Amino acid sequence: MTLRCDLIIRDATIIDGSGRPGFRGDVAVGGDRIAAVGDLGAAVGAREVRAQGRVLAPGFIDAHTHDDQIVLQGAACMCCKLSQGVTSVVVGNCGISLSPVRMAVRPPAPLDQVCAPEWWRFGSFGEYADHLRREPPAVNTLALIGHMSLRVGAMNGDTQRAATDAEAERMRGWLAESLAEGAAGFSTGLFYPPSKHAPTEEVIAIAEALRAHRGLYATHMRDEADGVLDSIAETLRIGDAVGVPVIISHHKCAQPENHGRSLETLPMIETAAARHPVAFDVYPYTASSTSLAARDPRPDVPIIVTNSVPHPELAGRALADVAAGWGVSLIEARDRLLPATGVFHNMAEGDVRRIMAHPLSMIGSDGGPLASKPHPRLWGTFPRVLGHYVRELKLMALETAIHKMTGRTAMVFGMPDRGIIREGAFADLVLLDAATVADRATWEDPIQPADGIVETWVNGESAYVHGKGVTGARAGKLLRRAA
Repeated sequence: MTLRCDLIIRDATIIDGSGRPGFRGDVAVGGDRIAAVGDLGAAVGAREVRAQGRVLAPGFIDAHTHDDQIVLQGAACMCCKLSQGVTSVVVGNCGISLSPVRMAVRPPAPLDQVCAPEWWRFGSFGEYADHLRREPPAVNTLALIGHMSLRVGAMNGDTQRAATDAEAERMRGWLAESLAEGAAGFSTGLFYPPSKHAPTEEVIAIAEALRAHRGLYATHMRDEADGVLDSIAETLRIGDAVGVPVIISHHKCAQPENHGRSLETLPMIETAAARHPVAFDVYPYTASSTSLAARDPRPDVPIIVTNSVPHPELAGRALADVAAGWGVSLIEARDRLLPATGVFHNMAEGDVRRIMAHPLSMIGSDGGPLASKPHPRLWGTFPRVLGHYVRELKLMALETAIHKMTGRTAMVFGMPDRGIIREGAFADLVLLDAATVADRATWEDPIQPADGIVETWVNGESAYVHGKGVTGARAGKLLRRAA
């Protein structure tokens, strides 16, 4: 009997997301699933794509995003991800989530820089999930619940202290309710002012809700600089205390005096992972990006302004140049720009490569979609790994890099039938040219789609075509974690 399906991609180099070597073959799609893989010469597709040996991979899974708002805003807003081959995103990171707390006034930094004030209108995760079901996103979305959001709500904005037992219990209850409604886990941003006064015991008390639902604990740690080892130890203690998997967000060794310390951090994490599930994500750049209020500026760490509410015209300018023009110190210039975000050139290339190449790593962009001059990672992360680090530097094999973007991430976050090309899996796919794939987003011009991403499909529907842009399809789904 002739196999008839909606789509056949013929003569592709299939890199299936498992990490094993690529192989030549065809992939057939019926509805939102892969119908067959192999030599499908006798099959008939309503649409047929000739890959001509180009790479067909599972759609990439962005392990760390702040796309909580833009997944609600239609396909055009997701071009920054679809143009990279990303078909699934994890939102609610760094302790920041749009639910389950409504906010009538502008929330404190960095919450206000991740989601616009008018979007803090979801009083439960169920309400957020219902919005995604009524108006499907252009990409699949897995959501975490943020500690900072819970703190601001439970403590009426008075976050410069430890929570009381009653407040911690209120947060634990909100987290438990959100997990029951489909959230995948709990995230913290202990580095930031709204959470930095939370002791470890407060985090453990709230995270206890994860145990019954087998949720994840993800964290922007308390310190990624001088105290990075102590922060890893705290992270591991929290995971051990509640018995859930741990994800260290955007692992780095920040500030010049800590460059090279991945030689200490990675063995520590690896030892812990031998007895408890631990993973981390990384982005392929030596600069971070966050609220300008997060850290005092210093002359040996160049900072570029990416957004400023009172001075939007200064986006893209160096903070040092702004300060010189105003005739003030770096700190005073920073304070005049607030609320604002910036790019901080505070990492070493050797650490980035070592962390990225480690077997426990996943790839996450950590992009800031609301910035007018965003960090180029928002548009360039995945093609940069494949083009610069794989093809040019040969840091790892192409199959290994794609595994870190697909199969490994799906396993860590509990996304069954995602991140893999095999019969019966969801048809999240990206066709790319391994010889030309490259990031085009730069520090000067960061809003640029990549080269070499030929087409992206989400649940079997074409979502992005190179040279044409997004198709308008909104075939994404809200994903629930399968522990």
